[in-house]
Order: sequence, then structure tokens, then C-alpha cells
Amino acid sequence: MTSQGSFLGAYLVRRLLQAVPLVLGVLVITFILIHLAPGDPIYVLAGDGGNAAYYAEMRARYGLDRPVHEQLARYILSMLRGDFGYSFSYQQPVYQVIASRVPATLLLMGTALAISTTLGLLVGVLTATRPRGPISHAVAILTLGAYSMPVFWLGQLLIIVFAVRLSIFPVQGMSSVRNEQTGLRHILDVLHHLVLPALTLGLLQLALVTRLTRTSLREALGEDFVRTARAKGLHERTVVFRHALRNALLPVVTVVGGQVGLLLTGAALTETIFAWPGLGRLLLDATLSRDYPLLMALFILVAVAVVAANLLTDLVYTLLDPRVRYG
Repeated sequence: MTSQGSFLGAYLVRRLLQAVPLVLGVLVITFILIHLAPGDPIYVLAGDGGNAAYYAEMRARYGLDRPVHEQLARYILSMLRGDFGYSFSYQQPVYQVIASRVPATLLLMGTALAISTTLGLLVGVLTATRPRGPISHAVAILTLGAYSMPVFWLGQLLIIVFAVRLSIFPVQGMSSVRNEQTGLRHILDVLHHLVLPALTLGLLQLALVTRLTRTSLREALGEDFVRTARAKGLHERTVVFRHALRNALLPVVTVVGGQVGLLLTGAALTETIFAWPGLGRLLLDATLSRDYPLLMALFILVAVAVVAANLLTDLVYTLLDPRVRYG
């Protein structure tokens, strides 16, 4: 009989094979949409003071004078060789530009996800086990307000209160420019700059995880297996955390896993407000400058991240629910 490990291995291979045409489809659609969008990167590169001959020379240099389908074919062949092109605006290979921004985004995204998931689960459990208490009602109101609050408004509000008025946290940037630090002081300086953008990015996810955990756990606490566990004389904490919460985590894992790709570049507003040098801000800058190679590489990165996050979510399912089998 085939073991669960063999089934899981076959499932992983099948999912990876399915991801190839998906990423290729994203590549083709994105390439066409970017080139059909209004605007010409040549004017960003060469300025507005050139003549027709100069612009034609620049288009030929960057291959923009060829038909779109030919440009697409050349780009796919270059990508298969590991060459994602040369950034128009940064005058560097695209992979170098993106690699320099990945650590900042991973730090911001990881911190926001860790805060929102951990606190969301704790507060969700607290309000689900005491649904009629004043804390539960207060949390319900606060999470509803946080979930409906625009990110750009929240970020500016936090800057006004904690950076301008109280002078507790810095306004922008990832580290201090005037007093450059090294070693432990540099780490503490980065963490000091991280607080406000991570709070801005994580508050929306915190509200979502809290409300979802609360709803799912309340439903799980009314199931027959919970009543059976209580009838066996198990401690209420054991019933909640080892039995009910494990089943209630499945929709939470789905939501958290689905947010990874969005947070990877969806933090553009947060990174712009706080001048955080990450991929979200890079995506915005590449869009404004019509940097086609950089835009393409960023969208491919997002597609791969979403596929990987969904695959990881499916694997976590097997740990939370032994009934889930992939084959």
C-alpha cells in the first residue's frame, strides 16, 4: 500500500507541474497589458527634449521597436536562461534591483504577519470563549473599525500621533541617515523604524484573523466532538486548544496563506508612506517610470510567491487535519 509520504510527493510534483502553465499565463497576460498601457518608457529614459531620430535609436537599443509578439518571445527565451532583463530606470540588471529590496520587504511582511497572526489567534480565542463579555463586544467594534480603515489614512494617522506629536518613532526610512549605526545598534535602529509600518500593514490582517478565529472557534465549540471531549472530563483549556482550535484553524490558514502574495507587493502604499525600501515601493516606482523589465520580473515574483504560499497552505492542512489526504 502506498504510504502517505508517497502520495504527498506525487501531489507536490503534480502541483509544481500545474504551476508552470499558470506562471507562463501570468507572464503572457502581464506582458501584453503592460505594453498596451498608455505611456512610453523612452520619454522617461531620454527625456522630452530629443528628436525623432534619437528616440528611434533608443527604442532600437532596448528592443522596443520590434512587434509585441517578438518582444514577448525574446523575453521568454531570456527568462528561461535566467536573464530577466536590464532595468531602464536603475540601469542595473533586474535581478540585482529586486534582490536589494527583498530583505526589507521580507522583514516588513514577516513582522506584520507574525504580529497579526499571533495576536489575532489569541484575541480570537479570548472573545470566542467569552462571547457575551464586555471585552468581546469591544474587540468586535475595534476589529470592524480596523478592517474598514484605509491603509494610507492609518499610516498617516500613526505618523502624526507617534512620530510628529509624541516623537516616539521616526517618520520615514529603514534606518537613521544622519547617525549610521553598526552591529546591535543598527539592528535596534531598524527595529525602531519598523514599528509604525509593520503596525500599519498588520492591523488590517489582525482584524481579519481575529474575527475569523472568533467565528470559526465559536462554531467548533458547538460541535459534537467538543461535547464528547467535555463529557470525558477534559480540562476546558485542553478542549479549546487541542480539539476545537485545531479544527477552527483551517479557514484561518487559508486566509493567512492567501495574503502572502498580496503583502509581497501589496504594501506599496505602506512602503511609500514610510519610505520603506521594499518591493511594494519598487513596484510603484517601476509603474510610474514604465520600467517594463522590472515590472515583468516583479509580477512573475508575485505569481511564484502566490503558488508557493498556496502549496504551503495545503501542506499545513495535512498537519492540522489528519483526514486530509493528497494523492
